[in-house]
Amino acid sequence: MSVSSSPSSPASRTAAAGPYRERLGLPWWFWLAGLSLATLLAVEVWMGASGLRSWLPFVVLPPATAVGLWWWGRVRVEVRDGQLWVDDAHLPVRYVADAIPLDAAGRREVLGVGADPLAFVVQRPWIAGAVQVVLDDPADPTPFWVVSSRHPAELAGAVLAARDAG
Repeated sequence: MSVSSSPSSPASRTAAAGPYRERLGLPWWFWLAGLSLATLLAVEVWMGASGLRSWLPFVVLPPATAVGLWWWGRVRVEVRDGQLWVDDAHLPVRYVADAIPLDAAGRREVLGVGADPLAFVVQRPWIAGAVQVVLDDPADPTPFWVVSSRHPAELAGAVLAARDAG
């Protein structure tokens, strides 16, 4: 399995200083492409309609596209209060056995053909890195979590620091 950095890297050392927070937002070019396509579609309808129907697509399509793009990128990843929060799911860090930062190749390996179907996965394809959080809870059938992260070494360090602090 590929890891993105060593545990003694500066990024993982700085993560222990406080809680971790990250938003898995969309890249700027998703917004540009999505809103451009919505506007193009609105222009197409405008050219073929008259009256109120000609302006209605401009009122509906770009705002609906913006809401959809925001919804795609709304997921937050946080380590706070002794828990790992991923959107509305949370995991007490006392059940964490290990947190492994993954680069793109490591993420592909963990989520590839031999992936465990019981794993909890929050994966965003536009984010290359991820963290595999291995669980140690005999009452939970979930073997691990895989969470996308732009800073996997920092997130893994924050999870392990929170576990060690508790």
